[in-house]
Formats: sequence, structure tokens, C-alpha cells
Amino acid sequence: MEDLLNILRPEERIALQLRELYEHRHFHLFRLSSFEEYDLYLQNKAFLTNSDPITFTGNNGRLMALNPDVTLSIVKNTPIGEARKVYYNEDVYRHDRKDGEYKRINQIGLEMIGKIDAESEAQVVQLAMESLAVAGKGALDISHIGLVEDIVAQFAPYGLQKRALMALQTKSPHTMRAVCKQAGLSQDLTLALTRLTTVSGSFREVAVEVESLVTPFPKARQAMVELIALYDQLQAHCPAAATIDLRLDFSFVNDTDYYSGLLFQGFLEGIPHAVLFGGRYDHLLKAHGAQQGAIGFGMYLNGIDRQSHRQEADTNQYLDIALPKGRMGKAIYLLLVEAGLVSAGLFDDSRKLIFQDDRHKIRFFLVKPSDVDQYVDRRAADIGVVGLDVLMEGETDVLEVLDLKIGRCKMVVAGKADFQADSTRPLRVATKYPQITRHYYNDIRQSIELIELHGSIELAPLLDLSDVIVDIVETGTTLKENHLVVLQEFLESSARLIVNPVSWRFKEAAIQDFIQKVGDNL
Repeated sequence: MEDLLNILRPEERIALQLRELYEHRHFHLFRLSSFEEYDLYLQNKAFLTNSDPITFTGNNGRLMALNPDVTLSIVKNTPIGEARKVYYNEDVYRHDRKDGEYKRINQIGLEMIGKIDAESEAQVVQLAMESLAVAGKGALDISHIGLVEDIVAQFAPYGLQKRALMALQTKSPHTMRAVCKQAGLSQDLTLALTRLTTVSGSFREVAVEVESLVTPFPKARQAMVELIALYDQLQAHCPAAATIDLRLDFSFVNDTDYYSGLLFQGFLEGIPHAVLFGGRYDHLLKAHGAQQGAIGFGMYLNGIDRQSHRQEADTNQYLDIALPKGRMGKAIYLLLVEAGLVSAGLFDDSRKLIFQDDRHKIRFFLVKPSDVDQYVDRRAADIGVVGLDVLMEGETDVLEVLDLKIGRCKMVVAGKADFQADSTRPLRVATKYPQITRHYYNDIRQSIELIELHGSIELAPLLDLSDVIVDIVETGTTLKENHLVVLQEFLESSARLIVNPVSWRFKEAAIQDFIQKVGDNL
């Protein structure tokens, strides 16, 4: 038997251990079909974030989809009024919107449907912590949809909920301050909301401060009462609490149409993204005609074998920082020298791409500016410096923690001085920034024909390839030289300090100190 276990891959061994754990806690194995009717996912599209179902046509002509999510199938196949405690070990299939790839994901998890009380929530969260402990060194963040809703509600009268939510998701205090200013909120409210955007850490260390910050928000106050009670229960009864860091953090936000209370997310050292997702989802049950409560989580087992190698590499606890080659990278390096974060003269050898400062425990990688966010997103680097334009175009999952206020420029719509829009057809727009351009015109509800170019886009309107262009402008000289004018400015860009979300959980003290010292020297 021991020989048999030795030939299993790490994720297979972990899956067997977790199945034993769930069976011992009286959850029963639930087996699913590999596909459902596509209509199920179409009706619950908001529940499936960043992924599209892979579809095919069945023999009877019905449009079917490979399962991109287990929870939806369990809810669909649970009779109304029936209580269930089930676990699963299934493959799900997704077409990822971000990288365009088709993926098979090995997912294990559990669902509890029925009468859900505080004890039920604690049991599920305890199992989530124990699941992470089986897989390695981990951290579990908890949050509450009531707190997030109360924060975002402050901006509802001004139509700024989306920007406020983005500030929370990216831990961006400068974005939250700007939104508060636009809404005309008081200084006290702005200070509280800005701090709530950035506050996170071990529950014991930050809960008291968060309680104080949410005093003006009734739903958020009640959410904190529930979270503190949950924390106390876990400390008293969960053995995994000794090895899994239980944290309070509000940067992960699931769809409020489905989730109804507690939210949690799990991380493993060495894996560059969250591996466990869970929460209370009563609203999803109601959308399917059931008046029951529900809570559960799913854990991704793909890539678990990578964490052991990364853990060895991280024992020295260096901060890995990706800097853009060129002027901006040099300017940031000088800023870090002034802040006392790095030794002078480190970059004297211009032929190198990797620089290591053993005194300050920092490594630098010099990369192409447009690649910085990818290095941070995939945790080849903990921290990076990137222009907001590059960050928005890449749509990576990183935290945007500081506006460095250098490399300022503007994203504009430009064209000929005599340009007149033709309302009988879509606007032809040439750009090197297709994602930003689509978002901008979607927001103003303008139909466009997008033409993606990679250089000299000023030629496009001159040769009638496009009506206008969308581009970054620093001085406007190139536009003037090509007889073009700015028609609309819609985004101010500057260099931003970004952080990998997993690095934030496991190197938070060093990262917070880094951010503080950089901010003090701006």
C-alpha cells in the first residue's frame, strides 16, 4: 500500500486525505455528470467569474456545456427543501477569458444546504482551514458581503459603486480617495473608507481597528459582530488554527447577487494565486426557488506540486521586485535609494538583468515595461512598478497599492481637427490598447470598429484607416507633428506600485514596510 501511495501525484494524495477528512465529518460523496444544459450557466452567468462554459451540441440538438462549476450543478440537482452535506472531487472545464486557454481543473470541496447557523458556518470554515493544512503552509482570509455592501453603498447616490469596488479589490488607497473626493464625502468618512481599503492582517491584530472604522456603517458593524464570533469559535475548536493564519481582508469580493454573508479565500505558499474559494450563498438558492441556506467551498488541486519547490526558494525571505527597463526603472531605483531601501551603486553594471542586495534582502529584475504586471501576477516577483495604462490593458490579478506619481501621461482620443462623427455607422478606432479602448467606449455606449495596431498609429486617421485613435500622450508633440488634435482626455496614467496577492499574505510585514518607506519619500 505504501508503494502505491508513493506513485501518486501530490494532488492525488491530497485528494485522498481530504476525502477521508470529509467522510469523517459526515459529508457524503456527490457524483455529478460532466456536463449540464448550457441554459443553467447562461442564467447564472454572474456566478461564473472570469470564465466561459465550453459548449457542444447534444444528439437531440440541445446546447450543452462541460461543467465549469460544481456548486451550480449541486444546487440544480438538490430537491427544494432537502438538506444536504455533500463533498465532491470533480474535474471542471473552463475557457479562461484572461488568457484565452481551455482548462481542466481538478477541484475538491463541499457544500452544506439547509438550515445554516453560526455553528454550521464555523464547521465549514474549520474544514477549509484543515484542507489548506493538509496541502501545506497556508492562510485563510475571511470577509463579509455585508461589510462590502455598506462601503459601496456610500457611493450609490453618485453612481460610483464600480470604482469604489475596484479600489477595495486592488487595495488602492489613492483610488478610494479620488472616488471619495468625486462623491464629495466628508474628510472623516474619506479617512475611514481609505483605511478600510488597505487594512488586512491576522484577525487578532486588525479586528479592533476594523470595528472602530465601521462605526458609521450599520450593516458592516453587524458583519464584524458575526466575524468576531466566528473567529472566537474557531480559536476554541479548530486545531488547524495553530498552523493556518486566519486573516481579515476585504480585497476579494464575490457577486452580491448570489453571496449573502460570510466570504473566505485560501492561499498556499508557493502558488501564485488563491486556491480555495468559499462563502455563504443563500441568494443563489433563492434564485433557484429554494428558501434554504447554503455554504461551501471549492479547492483547486492543480499545481499543488509546485509549492514545495517554491517554499525552499523563499526561505531567505527576499523581496523580489520587477522594475521596467529604461528611464522609469532608473527613477524608481533612485527613489528606493533615497528611501534607504536599497544600496547605492547596485545598478552600475548595466548589462545585468538581475541585481541582488543581500544587505536589504531585495532582488531586482529588469524586464520590458509591458511585462512587469505578468511577472507579478504569476509571482515571479512579489512587487512591481508599472504604468496604469499597462496595468489596465493587461487586466492582471494584482494589488495596486501606491501611486508613485511619476511617468505622468494621459490616455486620449485624437483625430483630425475637422473630425465629425458619422452616426450612421460604428466609429473606427485604431489603438495599441484594445482592452482600455473597449472599456471606455462601452462605458459611454458608443459602438466602435476596433483596429488594433502596434506602432505609428498616428498614420491611421491620416490614411483614412480609422476615424480616430486612442493612445497615450505625454507632451502632445507627436500628435501636433502629424496634424492631429486631442478630442477627449479620459484617463490619467502614472507609475503604480503593484503587489502579488499571495505575496501580500505571506510577506506582508516586509511589503507593508516597503510601501510605507516608499510613500514617505514621494
